[in-house]
Amino acid sequence: MKIKASLLCLCMIPFLFGCSNISKKTKTIKLAHGLDTKHSVHIAMLKMSDDLYKLSNGTLKINVYSSQQLGTERECLELLQIGSLEMTKVSAAVLENFAPKMKIFGLPYLFRDRKHTFDVLDGEIGQELLDNGEQFWLKGLGFYDAGSRSFYSKQNPIESPVDLKGLKVRVMESVSAMKMVSSLGGSPTPISWGELYTSLQQGVVDAAENNPPSFYLSRHYEVCKNYTLDEHTVVPDILVASTHFWNALTEQEKTWFNIAVKNSIGYQRDLWQKAEKEALTEVKKAGVTIIRPDKTLFSDKVQPIYDMVKNDKDIYPLIQRIKNSK
Repeated sequence: MKIKASLLCLCMIPFLFGCSNISKKTKTIKLAHGLDTKHSVHIAMLKMSDDLYKLSNGTLKINVYSSQQLGTERECLELLQIGSLEMTKVSAAVLENFAPKMKIFGLPYLFRDRKHTFDVLDGEIGQELLDNGEQFWLKGLGFYDAGSRSFYSKQNPIESPVDLKGLKVRVMESVSAMKMVSSLGGSPTPISWGELYTSLQQGVVDAAENNPPSFYLSRHYEVCKNYTLDEHTVVPDILVASTHFWNALTEQEKTWFNIAVKNSIGYQRDLWQKAEKEALTEVKKAGVTIIRPDKTLFSDKVQPIYDMVKNDKDIYPLIQRIKNSK
């Protein structure tokens, strides 16, 4: 019996070492973001992880960390820059602090409609914008749909820019967002997403602005009972990789990645449209008043912003190209 046991142990050694070698060949990639696990972006990232694992025969695996587990959007970008984190998802508004051309998305009423938006983002202009961060160690991989941003408030409904006068409005850490709110008469107040619910509750800010799914999933509708669909800006979410990580991949690994990313983006955009409808239905059930204002009252008021960027050699030509694109 002892001989048989010894033989069994000897037979198991190659198997154990084989398993060890397989695990060592798997590259584990950390992807962090600040959204809820029910958000369409998070769900699409899980699909990307599954697709990449299958495409790479198990050699590449993405672990997705949601809800600011690894830091705020800005902190995650800084981790990418030093190579301590491989990937993240951030709003284009936050990325503008690292890649200057991204401030184009802070300009209100830039896109005509959804089709125009994605024709631009998926084309030559979109690729130029994704490439803009590489000199800062940030590799843009693609644009997720984040819909249009609109105002929501605690007390009085916002039916025109006049109603924003004197209101402290939460904005992202974005100069463009601050200029936009200021031009409409509000007082822009940068606050991180994770702190916003409490800030609204405690009166640190009177209002905020975001898309319907984010308004719903964050439960901000529990505090703010007025949602004004002025749809002032289209600020996409951007999937970003650290160039330290990306440049270390083989060409084959990059190909697998690009396929998984493209599939993820298409999947998320389909989910997004359903999520928008669901969000508006649910917040209305919860007692939120949905206001559909005359958008020209808002778009006319922000025209001075465009005059201010006429001398910006990077941004103004980009505006003309976007507006002239079919």
